[in-house]
Amino acid sequence: MVDEFMQTNIPNHFAIGDIVPGPQLAHKASHEGIIAAEAACGKAHHGMDYSNIPSCTYCQPQVASIGLTEQACKERGIEYRIGKVPFSAIGKAIAIGEPEGMIKVIIDKEIGEVLGVHILHSEATELIAEAAIIRSHEGIAASVKETIHPHPTLSESVMEAMAAAIGEPINF
Repeated sequence: MVDEFMQTNIPNHFAIGDIVPGPQLAHKASHEGIIAAEAACGKAHHGMDYSNIPSCTYCQPQVASIGLTEQACKERGIEYRIGKVPFSAIGKAIAIGEPEGMIKVIIDKEIGEVLGVHILHSEATELIAEAAIIRSHEGIAASVKETIHPHPTLSESVMEAMAAAIGEPINF
């Protein structure tokens, strides 16, 4: 067992990766390693946040998700809204010949905080990073919608799904 800075119960001994709780993912272990190294040097900036680890499946189409699912929201009694956008509504997806798939965002019904993002697309594992940044800053769907996204890009799907979740879709 480790604390949030990856330190074990033995002073100056740290552990990361598959031997500590949490998903067995390379990007999770890498981040734990950074946290452990910073803590060992007395320069810890933050502890490990296991609630914001992207999950990526490298198949075709790719599947990526982060945060809560609808089922988790229901189990926790969280009122939520959904925004779904098919990639067939995204110009860049059409232009590159990859219009299959969709993006789904789950936001808190009252304040619009982004609770979860789920993507099925040929480039889902690339797109999930934007969702990770949004969630790590407790992002609000309306703020993402109001952020200028370059056009044409696949990242517009994130903006469009946020807009759909607040009832203000732009492109479909």
